Amino acid sequence: MNERPARIHPTAEVAPSAQIGHGTSVWNQAQVREGARIGAGCTIGKNAYVDVDVVIGDRVKVQNNVSLYRGVTVEDGVFIGPHACFTNDRLPRAINADGSSKADADWVVVPSRVRMGAAIGANATILPGVTIGRWAMVGAGSVVTRDVADHELVAGNPARRIGGACACGQPLRDDDEGEPYAGACPLCGRPFPPQAPREAEA
Repeated sequence: MNERPARIHPTAEVAPSAQIGHGTSVWNQAQVREGARIGAGCTIGKNAYVDVDVVIGDRVKVQNNVSLYRGVTVEDGVFIGPHACFTNDRLPRAINADGSSKADADWVVVPSRVRMGAAIGANATILPGVTIGRWAMVGAGSVVTRDVADHELVAGNPARRIGGACACGQPLRDDDEGEPYAGACPLCGRPFPPQAPREAEA
């Protein structure tokens, strides 16, 4: 466990009610809002925005200019590339049909989740209500409109499956017929698809 105190850059704005774990660094001009919880050993990059009640696990890397809006949960060990944006409103409007300004009571936060070990490429946009699976990988510039399975590699607008992703980060592309990669990862040698752990015998 990292017991080093959190490091907050003098230009960062962190709400008093936000929780920042040991060994986490919050860099220049970042903003962490009320009720946000950030775990231990994280990096919150320059000009990143962490909205009200957002939850971030341990050892997460949030790069520069990332926007994590209310309703987002990020599990341990996730990488979020620069300028990635998580949205939370399926029906965005600034005003109601009668012309009045929208207030908190006039819209519903739609939560999203990024599971352990996943990686989100630079400039990706994640639409509301999406779950990105464990060790999944989202290509740079992608627009994610649906759930992404564990170890799935997606890219494009809208993001579509183009293969798998090893835990080491190696992309493992599907073949020309769309069949998923099967065999040893050429980078680290792990079997793919990953083998589920065997249950203990009774």
